[in-house]
Amino acid sequence: MEEIFDRCSKTVSEFEERITEFEELQSDIQKLEAYYTGKDWKNDLKLDEAGDLPEDLKRGVLSEDGIYDLLEKNNELLSRIKAEE
Repeated sequence: MEEIFDRCSKTVSEFEERITEFEELQSDIQKLEAYYTGKDWKNDLKLDEAGDLPEDLKRGVLSEDGIYDLLEKNNELLSRIKAEE
């Protein structure tokens, strides 16, 4: 039982820290969503497709599936957290 207690205590503590970090990320998630749903993302994508962005520029945010999937996963997690309250 002591081993179970120690493992559970550690995991719950770590989870609490991660939940706090997740909650603090929500303002950045909102910025990403505004960027993705606004004109800026489309303009940046057009620039990239035209070859007007530096070749060594990281482009994860321009991946339509990547940013969409991140926003959807975030919404799913928020729903799960709220359902547990």
